[in-house]
Amino acid sequence: MTKQIQVGLPNRLRIDRESDYGLFLCDETGESVLLPNSYVTSQMHVGDEIDVFVYTDSEDRLVATTERPLAQRGEFALMKVTDIVPFGAFMDWGLPKELLVPKKMQKHPLEKGKSYIIHVAYDAQTDRLVGDTRIGRYLANNPKELRNLREVEILIVARTPMGYKVIAENRYEGMLFHNEIYEKIAIGERKKGYVKKIRDDGKLDLSLQPQGKAREDHATQTVRDALRSAKTLPFTYKSDAEAIRARFGISKKAWKKALTNLLEAGEITLHEDHIASKQIS
Repeated sequence: MTKQIQVGLPNRLRIDRESDYGLFLCDETGESVLLPNSYVTSQMHVGDEIDVFVYTDSEDRLVATTERPLAQRGEFALMKVTDIVPFGAFMDWGLPKELLVPKKMQKHPLEKGKSYIIHVAYDAQTDRLVGDTRIGRYLANNPKELRNLREVEILIVARTPMGYKVIAENRYEGMLFHNEIYEKIAIGERKKGYVKKIRDDGKLDLSLQPQGKAREDHATQTVRDALRSAKTLPFTYKSDAEAIRARFGISKKAWKKALTNLLEAGEITLHEDHIASKQIS
């Protein structure tokens, strides 16, 4: 159970007592927070421990919910502006009370109806969560921390002439170059990425495909899986690179290596205009 209630994070709390408004949950110190009736289920009983997200309501009181926002404290997500007010902009972050991005935390003025990458920050003075569009200040660039990173979760942040800027592991700035992208991606999407290079400035060059032998194995398995259901495929060593990328999500170089691996393993036969599973040849 959480020793102390953490605002903006998941908490495991004990159901302490019932009330007309919902269930009061408490931590090990005795501090309590209300879980409103709208989130209470018949499976919840006094003494049980449950997982909830804690934030503040419209009157700045702590409140618990069994729902999860698009991003919690310290994370980033794409959020849509629902309203503009003199002191900031309100964002839809997946909870009933919207997230405020104060004017001072807007890199550029936000516009109603548009979506932006937002960092969820904690204001210790007010004990509230706020949004911030100045995402660079929350990113680290220490190459030593990255030496053991190979597979990372990435958030697509912005398109550039070279590719897409991304945030890896909610902490590091990276780039997906256009020649490393073999599938459709969109701003705000979360993907599994692979570290290709750690630059001197601490930023990452990334790929959506595994690297080295893992990349080769991934491509081979992709083609093997496609043949398992289709039995034959209208592709050969000479097939168009764009057609290969559209069908399999891999490069032509990876495709050729996959064909070679499958041929050497005796799993496929190669014909003038197609390949086929060995079982039906």
